[in-house]
Amino acid sequence: MPVRIGTRGSPLALAQAARVCEQLQATGVDTEMVIIKTEGDLQTKVPLHEIGGQGVFVRALDDAILAGTIDAAVHSMKDIPAERPDGVSLAAVLQRDSPADFLVHDVELEEVRVIGTSSTRRKAQLQRSSLNAEIQPLRGNVDTRLRKLREGQYDAIVLAEAGMERLGLDLPGTRLLPQWFVPSPNQGTIAVVARDDPELCGMLLPLDHPASRRDVLVERAVMEEVGGGCFTPQGVYCEGGVLLAEVLSLDGSRWQRIEDAAENEEEGRIIGRKLRALAFDLIEEARAYLGTQP
Repeated sequence: MPVRIGTRGSPLALAQAARVCEQLQATGVDTEMVIIKTEGDLQTKVPLHEIGGQGVFVRALDDAILAGTIDAAVHSMKDIPAERPDGVSLAAVLQRDSPADFLVHDVELEEVRVIGTSSTRRKAQLQRSSLNAEIQPLRGNVDTRLRKLREGQYDAIVLAEAGMERLGLDLPGTRLLPQWFVPSPNQGTIAVVARDDPELCGMLLPLDHPASRRDVLVERAVMEEVGGGCFTPQGVYCEGGVLLAEVLSLDGSRWQRIEDAAENEEEGRIIGRKLRALAFDLIEEARAYLGTQP
């Protein structure tokens, strides 16, 4: 009986699930792809922070695993919330692709006046930069965002470089260096979550990349300690035990940043607590402005 792999129906989600299925089939495991609709896919005109953040893309797939509709699900790991339901395990973290953001634009960078993104982190980092541009909300899958760019609604849009690579897109623009535009925690990483079953998880284990798992779990530990959810602009990036972590004000005018070594989750938690203390006012400002509760 094939392993049923759940995924969202967007082109990027399907490409990521196809990679997982191909890698599993190479180990001799038969697979079947199952498309699951999520609230985040259905409400594309509403900012993510108003419908529960990136976790809305995961919740429906978790429910399908627990209901027995699918055996496992493929996600961009940055979308997976800190709190996880009982009965679901992080079975594999694939080798990380590029963590960087990419600013897609046809005009010269100096001529960019309107940039599309609905990410509070990306908006704050762009406002902090030397670009003299207005940041306007933009949601939808990659095709939708590119269509709106080509229609002239924006001069530039922000995409994850990893997503572009997975879709085979070669687009004009500017790579945003992770050292300054610190990525979202776990950006560029594909994760496979599965029913908490030893035999099933054993079949998925060959897909796991230990170095990538270590780095993204350090990032996740920092994120969990900082808190603030998707409301607070924050970037966390770890590569080979070297950590960059920052929290920004919503307008990008102020920020707190830590650069340090972090080889494991506990070291990440220590740094996360330190960053939370430094950035407490910024976190509370974001919560108050966006109408959230602690």
